[in-house]
Amino acid sequence: MIAQFEQERTRLRAIAHRMLGSFAEADDALQDAWLRVERADTAEVDNPAAWLTTVVGRVCLNMLRDRREHAFEMPDPVIETGEEPEQQAVAKDQVGLAMLIVLDSLKPDERLAFVLHDMFAVPFDDIAPLIEKTPATARQLASRARKRVQDRPQPNVDLPKQREVVRAFIKASREGDLEGLVAVLHPDAVLRAGALEVIGGRNVAGRASLFRRFAARTSVEFVVIGGETGFITWVDGAPFSIMAFTVRDGQIAAIHVIQDKEQLAALVP
Repeated sequence: MIAQFEQERTRLRAIAHRMLGSFAEADDALQDAWLRVERADTAEVDNPAAWLTTVVGRVCLNMLRDRREHAFEMPDPVIETGEEPEQQAVAKDQVGLAMLIVLDSLKPDERLAFVLHDMFAVPFDDIAPLIEKTPATARQLASRARKRVQDRPQPNVDLPKQREVVRAFIKASREGDLEGLVAVLHPDAVLRAGALEVIGGRNVAGRASLFRRFAARTSVEFVVIGGETGFITWVDGAPFSIMAFTVRDGQIAAIHVIQDKEQLAALVP
């Protein structure tokens, strides 16, 4: 079974990341699961992949339930770098930062039911024992979570078009062009940076225009963040922030910013 675990490691880590939102915690979960697998009697396991999924799911659920109330922390997104990231093949199961934030707002049982069923096709009959509920209740929890996820801003244009809109955002920001920023932002745009949340295109534009203050010292590296366009800002050769954008109908609907130094060090090579 240990050999099977290693074969499934990439998928199991993806499950743990969706459940926990943190690569470091996902690795901790896999280590815990590995120890459980090593000690378990697996002679009668008919479907090793499904069994390993439930083991990792149970570990992650326990970690979520043990979390104490804490200030909001931006989840760790999947970041693809490269000169032309829009040409890269984006994994089908990749999720954007906006979705990770919504997942982080779900209750542990809702998150487990949604992630395992909707993202990894685990039957509700297998999910129900993990949360000590009936399959019907597990289905209801997933449905509730699905509604929350579907309500998030979602892109409806391809990566090249997203990048074009974001370039306009950068240009207006560097020039301190408030009206240019307002034009490129959706009227209901949301900016999230850690615990800070700014709602409304003009309000977000007011924040973004501050970018001009250090624009001369800043360089921008475009990246793909969970399948959506974004960029890393560098100030004096050091990573300063990661910004992920959701673009709909030619305007920016959401901006998510990561500025925590430890998180940046872990995410930026």
